[in-house]
Amino acid sequence: MKIDLSSITYVGADLSRPESVIATAKGELFVSDHACGVHELGKPKKALKGVPEGFLTNGIALTPQREFLVANLGTSCGGGVWRIDHDHRIHPWLMEVDGEPLLSTNFVTIDARGRTWISMSTRKVPRETSFNGHTADGFVAVSDERGARIVADGIGFTNECRVDPTGQWLYVNETYGRRISRFPIIGEANWRLGAKEVVHTFTDGDFPDGLNFDSQGGVWVACVISNRVIRIEPSGNVSVVVEDPDPALIANAEAHYAQGVLSRGDVDSGGTRSLRNVSSVAFGGADLCTVYLGNLGGNRLATFRSPIAGAQPPHWHY
Repeated sequence: MKIDLSSITYVGADLSRPESVIATAKGELFVSDHACGVHELGKPKKALKGVPEGFLTNGIALTPQREFLVANLGTSCGGGVWRIDHDHRIHPWLMEVDGEPLLSTNFVTIDARGRTWISMSTRKVPRETSFNGHTADGFVAVSDERGARIVADGIGFTNECRVDPTGQWLYVNETYGRRISRFPIIGEANWRLGAKEVVHTFTDGDFPDGLNFDSQGGVWVACVISNRVIRIEPSGNVSVVVEDPDPALIANAEAHYAQGVLSRGDVDSGGTRSLRNVSSVAFGGADLCTVYLGNLGGNRLATFRSPIAGAQPPHWHY
């Protein structure tokens, strides 16, 4: 299965860094937006109330109460996870865990058991100083009935993390570690994460950002810079779902990465392609066969039909 670029259409307009996308069974499509926090496509943008200066929405999660949890990349206002209520007013929700400030909070998601998972990309400030293959100081935290705590550490720039549909594994993208890894979830009430397993290691300009699951057990990974979406089967076989790479940009980024000098400019260079630095994958539509791609450098979302349905996400019927 490979999608031709000519079959891709676009939805939305005037979006500001629509990095994270959420679709629901009701046909709603929510995106992260630097101008208003979270925006529902097809409706007017709502001004975010009480927003601190420097707030930058990244990953978003829809709660059972139909509010939003938002990962804040803005270190000047303390980073952290914030809650957006029904009046579009913002409140700090979790600003530190185990004494560690969440200054580079990248992503937040809620699993089928109601646990909230949070990715902290790096402890370095500014976070661009960790755009290399030797820094591995990111972590994953969780908040559940036992409180908030760090459950996995030593990760090479923690990006999106999600519990798979079986509930048995936590998958994590390590963007500048250039791998997707997973941790077994062991036990019930006093559960813990087991030892990390590497699922796939990336090359050729692929730096894994977002991930999601399909109904056949495949993992879809959005790779910035290369503008590729890659599917990893349960067998380990890897295929390209869609791509729009620029070989010259990739060669330049690879050289800088090898030298340990990869920069924000190298990462942003992928925004010149039609997929605009693809960053995330969401399945929607009544049959979960419509794919929406978030991005870092555009103002709308690419979308296409997939022959493979997505796995039903925990928030589908919220």
